[in-house]
Amino acid sequence: MILVAPLVAAVVCLAALAHAHLALPAQPLVSDYALVPGGMPLVVVGMTALASGCLFLAYGLAVNDPARTAATRLLLIAAAAGLMLSAVFPTDPGAAKSLSGELHRWASAVVFTSLPVAGWSLARGRAALPRWNLVRSLAVTSVITLAVYLAAHPATLTSPLIGGAAYYGLMERALIVAEIVLVVAMGLAAFLDFRLPAAVPVAGRNPGAAKAPEAGPAAVDRARAA
Repeated sequence: MILVAPLVAAVVCLAALAHAHLALPAQPLVSDYALVPGGMPLVVVGMTALASGCLFLAYGLAVNDPARTAATRLLLIAAAAGLMLSAVFPTDPGAAKSLSGELHRWASAVVFTSLPVAGWSLARGRAALPRWNLVRSLAVTSVITLAVYLAAHPATLTSPLIGGAAYYGLMERALIVAEIVLVVAMGLAAFLDFRLPAAVPVAGRNPGAAKAPEAGPAAVDRARAA
């Protein structure tokens, strides 16, 4: 479950995003697909799928490693809540501002920030293995992509300086894909961490094994002395 659920969620979410990109009119931001006919179901399906993946991952961590993953689980639950709020409260069209749009923006901010921190928190203190290095790399990549996206967004003062209006939508899509892959990488790394030690015994480190009876002359002498 800790691996399968995030993987299935990622496939569904990416499929919804790809279908929206190919079948619906071009939109600056992913959330804007909800404003065009036929776009709302795709947005809801994608966000709900990723929220489910986050919750199942949090559940798997709670079952397998409750002591070390409390912060990660809290962040995953926050991301899932942000995704569901973003799905329930659509964004505003154009420059309009409403309560629904404000809730959508703040919920999206929670998602974009909590997932990279969750990945880094889960990988913190783990061995420098390729699977955990991948989680760390994706967490850092997500933070850098988020910073570029925020700097390029037309609502910021830095956007005109870097020509952000031309590519801020692309940066948001890159951020979404990076965080989807991050959730899968977290599930994979945790799955391998929880399964490999039980499947691969380490020589000389089996405290539960019964001690073999002594044999030979020395053992006979000790028995006679007793």
